[in-house]
Amino acid sequence: MDPFTTHHTTLTAPAQEGESVTPSDSQPLARVSRAIYVGTGGDLRLRLVSGSEITLANAQPGALYPVRAAQILATGTTAGGLVALS
Repeated sequence: MDPFTTHHTTLTAPAQEGESVTPSDSQPLARVSRAIYVGTGGDLRLRLVSGSEITLANAQPGALYPVRAAQILATGTTAGGLVALS
């Protein structure tokens, strides 16, 4: 039983969905993320929901980055073990 089913989900609420991510220059995420978990450190190249592209240089392993990403790009991404949380 989930006692929180009647609560409205906000951006500050815990994630409810997650997907393992294989970076791709052509395939967007199934859902826009609320955060990205990095399992293996490295650079993380993202296309944000706004359409802008950024690189999180030297993303740390075990870190959770609160970003609204629409896509994790293969070109420029060296981090691994990525999970998109929404």
